[in-house]
Amino acid sequence: EHEVEKMFTLKPGRLPQADVKNVIFFVRPKLELMDIITDNVLREDRGRSPQRDFHILFVPRRSLLCEQWLKEQGVLGSFIHREQYSLDLIPFDGDLLSMESESAFKECYLESDQTSLYHAAKGLMTLQALYGTIPQIFGKGECARHVANMMIRMKREFPGSQNSIFPVFDTLLLLDRNVDLLTPLATQLTYEGLIDEIYGIQNTYVKLPPEKFAPKKQGEGKDLPTEPKKLQLNSAEELYAEIRDKNFNAVGSVLSKKAKIISAAFEERHHAKTVGEIKQFVSQLPHMQAARSSLANHTSIAELIKDITTSEDFFDNLTVEQEFMSGIDTDKVNNYIEDCIAQKHPLIKILRLVCLQSVCNSGLKQKVLDHYKREILQTYGYEHILTLNNLEKAGLLKPQTSGRNNYPTIRKTLRLWMDDVNEQNPNDISYVYSGYAPLSVRLAQLLARPGWRSIEEVLKMLPGPHFEERQQLPTGLQKKRQHGENRVTLVFFLGGVTYAEIAALRFLSQMEDGGTEYVIATTKLINGTSWIKSLMEKLEPPPF
Repeated sequence: EHEVEKMFTLKPGRLPQADVKNVIFFVRPKLELMDIITDNVLREDRGRSPQRDFHILFVPRRSLLCEQWLKEQGVLGSFIHREQYSLDLIPFDGDLLSMESESAFKECYLESDQTSLYHAAKGLMTLQALYGTIPQIFGKGECARHVANMMIRMKREFPGSQNSIFPVFDTLLLLDRNVDLLTPLATQLTYEGLIDEIYGIQNTYVKLPPEKFAPKKQGEGKDLPTEPKKLQLNSAEELYAEIRDKNFNAVGSVLSKKAKIISAAFEERHHAKTVGEIKQFVSQLPHMQAARSSLANHTSIAELIKDITTSEDFFDNLTVEQEFMSGIDTDKVNNYIEDCIAQKHPLIKILRLVCLQSVCNSGLKQKVLDHYKREILQTYGYEHILTLNNLEKAGLLKPQTSGRNNYPTIRKTLRLWMDDVNEQNPNDISYVYSGYAPLSVRLAQLLARPGWRSIEEVLKMLPGPHFEERQQLPTGLQKKRQHGENRVTLVFFLGGVTYAEIAALRFLSQMEDGGTEYVIATTKLINGTSWIKSLMEKLEPPPF
C-alpha cells in the first residue's frame, strides 16, 4: 500500500540491487548491527544515478551510542532521517503479547540495566490508552516494583493520559522471572512446549526436518527435500488451537479422532446425489482440504516428537527432573548428572539440570557446588567459568546461604507437586509438566481466589517485594459486574515466559468455575535452552 518495493534481511556486503530512491534500515539499537549498516553504506556505489537516500529507524528507540558509533565510522551524515519506531508489545496470538527482547533477563539481573523495564512500562501505557486504565495492579519482584513505579510516574507526568475508555482489564499482575526460576528449567510436556524444546519456535514459526513432510509418491526415493519445512503455529489453525496446550500424551487420541471425522467427511461425496447436495459438498471442500493437510502436518510433528520422548535418554532426564521437583535427593551430587558430564552431553542440558537441582534446594552445599563446577570446567573447558559466574549472579546456581532449604515449604503450601496427575482430562495446571504446577501460574491462580493474603508467609520466602496499587477510574467507568461475567487479568512476565506456563493460564481461563480470563504479556517467549543460552558468555578464541 505504501509502495515498498522489496524487503531484505540485514547482512554485510553490498545492498541488493533495487530501482528505488529511498532505503530504510529498521534495526534494534545494537552496535554489531551498526557495523553491518556501515559496511552497506560504504559499499554503496556513489557514482550511480539516481543516488539512493538512506534513512534509519531504531526499534523501539534511538540510541546515542549507536549514532555516535555511526559518526565515528563516518557514515552518520548519509542518513537523511534518523527516527525511532516505538514497537513495544507485539501481538503473537489472541491472548499473547511479547516484546521479543531476548536480552531482557540478562540486562535486568546481571547488568542492572533497566531499559527493557522502561519499554515494558511504555507498552503498558499504550495498552491502557487503547483499552482503558487498569484499576488494580498487583506485583511480585524487584522488576515488577520498578515497572509499576514507572507506570504511576508516567501517568502523573502526562495528566492528559486520563482516558474515558471503559476498561477491558480488571487486573494487571506483574511477575518477575526470578520469583520463579524453576519453571523454565524443567522440560515442558505440552505439545507446543515440546515443539519449542526440541525444534525451537521463532516468532511463531518452526523449522522441522523435511523428510517427514515429503509427499509420498511411488518409486521416487531419490529427491528428498533438503530445505527444512517451515510452519507457522498459531490459533488461526483450528486443529493446532485445540491440541497446542494439551499434555503430549493426550495428543495422539485427538489426532486419531480427527482423522476418522475427516475421512468420513470425504466419504460423503459418494452419497451426494442431487445437484444441491453436490454443490453443498463442493462448498465445503476448501475447508476440508485445509483440515486434512493440517492433520497430516501435526501427525508428522507428533511422530517426530514421539521418537524423542520415547527415547531412554529423554526418560532418564525427565525422571531426574521430577525427582528434584518433588524434593528427592536434592542435596547431594546426582549420579545421572555425573554420567552425562562424563559422556559429554550438550553443556546446556547439564546446566539446566544442575540449576534445577540448585533451585529445588534453595542453593547447593558448597562441597556439592564445587564438585559440579570442577567437573563442568574440566570437561567442557575453563572458558565456561564466566557462564557459571553469570548463573550464580542470576540466582540459578548458587551456594546455600541461609543454611536451610525453603523449597519444601513453598512446594507444600503452593501445592507445586501433584502425585495423581490426569494428563488426558486435567483438573489442575500441573498437567503441563506431568506433576509440577508452575509456581508463577499458581501465584496468579491464588491471587484470583482466595487472594494473596492467604499465602503471605510463602510470598516472603520468594525474592522481591509484593505489592498492590489501585488506579482511580474517572466516574462512570467503574465496572458493575454482571452475574456470571468473567474478570480479565493481564499477566506480564518480566524476563520471559514458557509455552507451558501460557498453556496453564489458558487452562485456568477455560475452567468452568474459574471466573477469570487471562491475557499474557512478556518480554520474551523462552524455554530452558534459549534462556540459559542468553546467560552464557561467548569467549572469542585469541586471534593468533
